[in-house]
Amino acid sequence: PPSPPPSPTVSAASPSPTPTRASSMGESAGPAVLVDVGADDVAWITLNRPASMNALSAEIVAGLLDAVDAISQSRARVVVLTAAGPVFCPGGSLTDGGASSGFSDGGVLPLETAIRKLRFSMTVAQRLHEMPQVTICMINGGCAGAGLSLACACDLRYAVASSKFSTAFVNVGLSGDFGYSYLLPRIVGPAKAREICFTGSKFGADEALSMGLVSSVERDLPALRARVAALTAKLAGGAPLALLAMKRNLLESERQSLSEALDAEAARHAQCGAHPDAAEAGLAFLEKRRPAFSADSLRALQPWERARL
Repeated sequence: PPSPPPSPTVSAASPSPTPTRASSMGESAGPAVLVDVGADDVAWITLNRPASMNALSAEIVAGLLDAVDAISQSRARVVVLTAAGPVFCPGGSLTDGGASSGFSDGGVLPLETAIRKLRFSMTVAQRLHEMPQVTICMINGGCAGAGLSLACACDLRYAVASSKFSTAFVNVGLSGDFGYSYLLPRIVGPAKAREICFTGSKFGADEALSMGLVSSVERDLPALRARVAALTAKLAGGAPLALLAMKRNLLESERQSLSEALDAEAARHAQCGAHPDAAEAGLAFLEKRRPAFSADSLRALQPWERARL
């Protein structure tokens, strides 16, 4: 089985190994968000403020925006979002002028300023959700509020058994942000989403699994890393053009009629069928071997072809 990924290192979202910042950094804490794109074309994004439980401060949001934008244009084919320490993310920071806060330097912001500030921060959830790569959230501990929203923005979610979940917004007198009202009902269903939002109750990883919020629960962090490593290896070895087209089909279907979805499926299916990846897959099936898809198949597309996909 694939080996668990190495501890994330700070690097640019390009093949260069030169370390770069994904966000502002302190002298001792390092970058708020770590980014690593490995030789296996898997990108790791790690929230890196364990001392504050990776609460969504302004610097973490800025780092996430930079990371998502850079990786979207990189060679990466799969993206994993996770966090350092025993907690994934408890939501927004309420005290430092962070993503979900109406405060700045101890003072209350004017309402319109607070709205603009928050709305800009929330673009990270949309950009994460709409990334061309398959995205996986590796939930390494507590996941609540806007942290849960970010997890829901990913395509897939896997959790360690000790994880606890909550929307939590109502418990602190807030209505919620970072896309939970759009994303959560599409994952667990409208009725269940209302229940966990209105009550703000905590629930464990097994309940998250039973409601379909996560795809798998692993006994400990090494097992979780191994599970995610095996999945990323499988996805990164898949047909890149087909995965790109499939992701776009699924994203567009969120706002399409059935007829429009069928039109999009027909166009992309035929386009994939005419690509060398499809011929390689067919030949590999006949020869009873794993297909060897070209890592350059996406980069070889002309800009107009990418736009059509």
